[in-house]
Amino acid sequence: MAGETANFGLRNWPPAPAIRPFEPTPRQQKMRNLALAGLAEPFRGISCAASLVEGPSPRTATGASLAPLVDAAHTFLASLDARQRQAACLAIDDDAGRQWSNIHAWLIPRNGICLADLDHSQREAALALLRETMSETGYQTARDVMRLNEHALEITGKPEEYSEWYYWISMFGTPSPNAPWGWQIDGHHLNVNCFVLGHQLVMTPTFMGSEPVLARFGKYKGLRVFAAEEEHGHALMGALSAEARQQATIGTDLPREVFAGPFNDNRHIEPGGIRYADLPQEGRERLEALLATYVGHIRPGHSALRWDEAKRHLADTHFAWIGPFDESSPFYYRILNPAILVEFDHQPGIVFDNDMPSRDHIHTLIRTPNGRDYGKDLLRQHYLQWHTGGHGTHTHSHTHGSPARSTAEPGGRSPAEPPK
Repeated sequence: MAGETANFGLRNWPPAPAIRPFEPTPRQQKMRNLALAGLAEPFRGISCAASLVEGPSPRTATGASLAPLVDAAHTFLASLDARQRQAACLAIDDDAGRQWSNIHAWLIPRNGICLADLDHSQREAALALLRETMSETGYQTARDVMRLNEHALEITGKPEEYSEWYYWISMFGTPSPNAPWGWQIDGHHLNVNCFVLGHQLVMTPTFMGSEPVLARFGKYKGLRVFAAEEEHGHALMGALSAEARQQATIGTDLPREVFAGPFNDNRHIEPGGIRYADLPQEGRERLEALLATYVGHIRPGHSALRWDEAKRHLADTHFAWIGPFDESSPFYYRILNPAILVEFDHQPGIVFDNDMPSRDHIHTLIRTPNGRDYGKDLLRQHYLQWHTGGHGTHTHSHTHGSPARSTAEPGGRSPAEPPK
């Protein structure tokens, strides 16, 4: 199987000793094939109707310092030995960052180093990256997702698949107060991509989910995630008239996955549903509150900047719903405007093995449309500015003395060269 991985162009078979690859089922093989096809496409970004597309990301000063995050990154890297740093560090523009997924590690291999292979102090240093990137609420949700992944182990008895620590950390570029860099956490139901340039922060794509969403027994009994996301979305639909609900509804059968999930970086999404302007006043207020719930996952200061950007596009915002509307049925909803895409979906079971969606399995996703995910737009502008300035060879691809790896083929573009 390890040799087979090389044929996929993917790297870093998971180092966690409990994980053992085995032959995928036909459905899993189909998932892997779709993943590889998505990864093979050059990145363009999530797109929507032409009228929603706007210009490049502004490169103005934010006034919100990211020094604590830079410090946390240096502390984490300093906690690693040379071998671990070699595994964790990649070039700033390495496309391996697009390889994140919610499926099993043996199906699409992970990059970076696994928290299960680190000692307690190293794990704490890694978690500090997450803590400094997210708000208190966002960090709590992320950690609770990890804890519920441990609860999935309690339910299934499958230590080869579920654990609180089966999450992989990668560092892109050199943590710096002014040069571009980033980091990623990647694992089951938790995928956070972080890009930093000066005081600017991009934290998309961010995928979080859980099955179950409530621990009814065990080590984390009583733990619950995504209650606000579920309740606020349902309340927004409930604030609409029957006619408006019909306008918001774009389908009856829930998707098997959020539309812009892993390996769908270039997905085109039509802004269907109901426009913000067509909502009643209570509906507008509830949509804003729902959107603020997701934006509030980002660290303070930057969440306010993200919210201001989203509000500037409220007139172009669409809310879409799939499924019935009642007190118990599962559902899907989406919020889309030029600045943000939010998806929420009730899923069929994997841990509980139920074929139909239920409210006990939730996936959520936040993306930035128009080529801004992963900070790609900001990085391109940075390269263009550097290239125009003629400052010589780019040196952002090394971290703490360890050479960052690159996906460039022999004779191809080096990780330091600005994209064409």
